[in-house]
Amino acid sequence: MRDPHARPQRGLPPLPPALAGLPLSRRRFLRGAAAGGAALAGSGLLAACGTEGTAAAPQDQAAQDRSDTDKRLTVSNWPLYIDVDEADPSKRPTLEAFTAETGIEVDYTEDVNDNNEFFGKVRPQLSAGQDTGRDVVVLTDWMAGRLIRLNWVQELDKDNLPQVTANLLGALEDPGFDPGRRYSVPWQSGLTGIAYNAALTGEVRTVDELLTRPDLKGKVTALSEMRDTMLLVLRSLDKDPTDFTDDDFAEAVDKLQRAVDSGQIRRFTGNEYAQDLAAGNIAACVAWSGDVIQLQLENPDIKFVAPEEGMALFSDNMLVPNRAQHKKNAERFMDHYYDPAVAAQLAAWVNYICPVEGAQAEMEKIDPALAENPLIFPTQEQLSQAYVFRSLSEDEERSYEDQFQKVIGA
Repeated sequence: MRDPHARPQRGLPPLPPALAGLPLSRRRFLRGAAAGGAALAGSGLLAACGTEGTAAAPQDQAAQDRSDTDKRLTVSNWPLYIDVDEADPSKRPTLEAFTAETGIEVDYTEDVNDNNEFFGKVRPQLSAGQDTGRDVVVLTDWMAGRLIRLNWVQELDKDNLPQVTANLLGALEDPGFDPGRRYSVPWQSGLTGIAYNAALTGEVRTVDELLTRPDLKGKVTALSEMRDTMLLVLRSLDKDPTDFTDDDFAEAVDKLQRAVDSGQIRRFTGNEYAQDLAAGNIAACVAWSGDVIQLQLENPDIKFVAPEEGMALFSDNMLVPNRAQHKKNAERFMDHYYDPAVAAQLAAWVNYICPVEGAQAEMEKIDPALAENPLIFPTQEQLSQAYVFRSLSEDEERSYEDQFQKVIGA
């Protein structure tokens, strides 16, 4: 893993021209959700607030693993975040292939609609040292970091994860919230950058343009997820999002406040920005890459730009909660999705960044245009300036969220 402090600080090469007209493999029945439900993976990136919880003692983490005798597994994931059968959307081919290969039946539930909401569901059991009834949960970086900090997830057995070890994308190998990936495995990843509607405005190449350009005044939205918006603002001040101070954050907050006070920023949103952008209600915004791919299915004027200052890189991560009774089965499930052929099949549907080396070559067999899509398979040069917001202590998280919430009027 490269030194995160050795990244180039300027001059991110632009992504190739917008991807309008590409024959995307994601099926037609999902298109109606392009501006809403299909992007729910990104909606996990909501403000971190609420009660932290009580850390678990080591003896409260593991349960007797029943995997050898009980070929079952329960997974909690985000809605519309897996491949489905075109003829029968109730079927999920990569899951069925896993069951056929291993004999493990998967109870796959789509009950993660929001990180904080899900945290509230599992907090009572985990804080009491009880089984949640789930063997795998999929949570965004910062929430995964919170569960790791609380000792509420189990350390993974790398011997059961040979394909993860061999094929995990280098840029994701050593995140600050989980050094060495001892507890987590990325499900899918994504980028946060700038989107604009080319029918309404010219290209928006920098965060400073987004926050100050006169022709965009009142036609801009930013994300209500603190880490995504503030990472871009920190970069616009030439600060390193992996290593910044309280004063750096305060300076970025002040800059964002000026954009609000001037009327430049219309409002802060979750995924609803996608509808506004497609409808022409706004001209430009802070946006998630997966949403943009989906919007481009219907509107070729929607463009995604990697800001010159750099982008945010996020992941939704698989974890095994404490007291889960099928840990080895869970690890086999994780490893299944790091087979490059399986990973390509999944990526062809969900359209976020595939975290698996070798999947791009497999995607050539499914859809050559998707294999060239830089929002699914970014180049190493592009990833070199995609930053992961550094891990926060409980006190920092509370302080930074409070400052941010005051700016956005929440």
